Amino acid sequence: MKKKANNIRFMTQLALLTAITLVLAYTPLGYLRIGPFNASFLSVPVCIGAIVMGPGAGAFLGMVFGLTSFGNALTGGSSMGIALLSVSPVGYFVQAVVGRVLMGLCVGLIFRALRRVDKRGWFSYAVGAVSAPLLNTVFYMGLMVLLFYNCEYVQTKVVELGVVNPIMFVLAIVGVQGLVEVLVCGTVGCVVSKAIDTAFGKRKAPLAAEQPAAK
Repeated sequence: MKKKANNIRFMTQLALLTAITLVLAYTPLGYLRIGPFNASFLSVPVCIGAIVMGPGAGAFLGMVFGLTSFGNALTGGSSMGIALLSVSPVGYFVQAVVGRVLMGLCVGLIFRALRRVDKRGWFSYAVGAVSAPLLNTVFYMGLMVLLFYNCEYVQTKVVELGVVNPIMFVLAIVGVQGLVEVLVCGTVGCVVSKAIDTAFGKRKAPLAAEQPAAK
């Protein structure tokens, strides 16, 4: 009976976070315009799912995030996405979707590993939450450099930005929007994830069931 209740709660939480991801993706709530770029807050529900529900849920929510990004390019909502999609649809799918799946998976794994040694709890939640926007940037921009750096569109941007190598290109593109994403997504993800776990009575002590085996 308890297992059934846990499964129902898991599916309910996953459905709710999926809905939140879609709302953020298709309304102005999910983005903050900073100059020519948008700071994205879609890593927040991915982060919360990965921390509260585990790496699998994080990977699934990352996939939802990535598919909305890929769909946005298909429908003409992103000038960068349109350009990269025209160069290689498969490459852009890997960048937009696979990169986000890896982000959600890694956030869950990072939190799980830290929670084993974090006695008070807040450190693992904070690092797990901050890792979401950071990994989102690392995977998305890293795959762009790996798959598209030599294409005409990216090289035009390189010239416009006046950078001399891929690392400087990534830093120039990320800029202030990356800092905003880390601050907002990290703070919200940490607080909400901790609050949810506390509300359901989870993780009051770090992996208490495993403590005897560690002695």
